[in-house]
Amino acid sequence: MSSPTTILAPTTAERVRSACTHAETAVLALPGIDPVPTTLHHLRRCGDAVIAVPADSLAAALAATANETSAVLELTDHAPLPLREPVRALVWLRGWVRQVPAGAQRALAVEIAKDFPHPGLLDVGHGVTLLRVVVNSAVLADTSGAESVDHADLRAADTDPFCELEGPWLQHLVEDHADVVAQLARHLPARLRGGQVHPLAIDRYGITLRVEGVDSDHDVRLPFASPADDIESLSRAVRILAGCPFLNGLRRI
Repeated sequence: MSSPTTILAPTTAERVRSACTHAETAVLALPGIDPVPTTLHHLRRCGDAVIAVPADSLAAALAATANETSAVLELTDHAPLPLREPVRALVWLRGWVRQVPAGAQRALAVEIAKDFPHPGLLDVGHGVTLLRVVVNSAVLADTSGAESVDHADLRAADTDPFCELEGPWLQHLVEDHADVVAQLARHLPARLRGGQVHPLAIDRYGITLRVEGVDSDHDVRLPFASPADDIESLSRAVRILAGCPFLNGLRRI
């Protein structure tokens, strides 16, 4: 009997969803006009993205006058800690943009606020309008390369359960547990151990370290022995990976 396969990393679709949640900036590209920065973006469970743009922008006018306009929404995921190269990943959502009817704008804003209480939703109807990007595919690019995801996989995927806690958790790790970071760095290839080591990302399957070398940066993923299901098991997984000899006597990270 074959042994069960150990999952070492999130799927690309899950990574896209988490990157979209982390992304603080997004730009909408439409044919024939300059890219338009959005004031908010939200990738919904159905796989479509809702964005907000200035009501007097060319993007809003184009969406209002065309039945279907091809669109690309570019989202930038920045690392939660100060790094030499702050961009952690880019996501491109490709599809068509459509105007949300005026009578449905506030109702949609209220619906989105239940999952994504962004302050920009208060501006809907007051100089800001909502557009819907009907996504048919996505591409995620980071230092490991670029991968594409179709709409069906994107709809089926979830964000990582620790997505919203990642930034504060990594900040706490750096500020209060430098010894743990140093222990994790022992897993790096020998050629990288002379660089500055920073935690770059963490998810239920593992932690990624960024090594800032003299001439270039390198990202190294360290998988956990088994996926973490809650914050307690996440903390324990990191300490096991670090080789901490007092697992039962230490408070959680």
